[in-house]
Amino acid sequence: MEVVKEAIENLRVGNPALIYDWPDRESEVDMVFYAGKITSEKIYKLGTEAGGLICYGLSYDVARFLEIPMFDEVFTKSGFANLVSKSPRYGDRSNLAVWVNSIKTRTGISDSDRALTIKSLHEVVELVLKGKVTEAKNRFQTEFYAPSHMPILIAKHFNERCGRTELAVWLAVVAGLLPSVVYAEMLKFNSSITFEEAVNYADNKGLVLVTGEDLLRYLQVRR
Repeated sequence: MEVVKEAIENLRVGNPALIYDWPDRESEVDMVFYAGKITSEKIYKLGTEAGGLICYGLSYDVARFLEIPMFDEVFTKSGFANLVSKSPRYGDRSNLAVWVNSIKTRTGISDSDRALTIKSLHEVVELVLKGKVTEAKNRFQTEFYAPSHMPILIAKHFNERCGRTELAVWLAVVAGLLPSVVYAEMLKFNSSITFEEAVNYADNKGLVLVTGEDLLRYLQVRR
């Protein structure tokens, strides 16, 4: 499908792709960059033109090798199981893990600091996929601190969860890239932008908007 191929090419060259999930889910749009090409300018674009929470996403398989815990697991062990026993209105449990900063950042919140943290996380993912798991785990334990400013979200398999994190990570994978992305929801005053507003934004900026249905058809996967 041409729209998915265009989104793939955008990620490969370092441009953003826009991803919409489903009208019966969150009905929201994310601006997504490949983490391997992130810069402070792109973080600024996410903050000013998207406006939502800037997140880092990686695959479940990589997170498992790094032994990154899910946030609900941490809360449950800390005696707050009642808080994480509930789900959002759209039904899926949160895929939020830990929040980190690179130890090389100043405060962690500036565009340059967040770009540095993301680049460092991407390098850790790269080590895992090269088979250097012990080195990757050591770097994750020694070169980051938590809690901090960059939320890590873990993309599960589509048969477990089918949200925008999963769509963004799998778009990177089918692009032949590492399962390592950075993204933010696209907002306007008081709410998320609509699908139609996202289409207009994409047209005006020369970008491509891909839907969850587009990507699943491309992957030949059923929701």
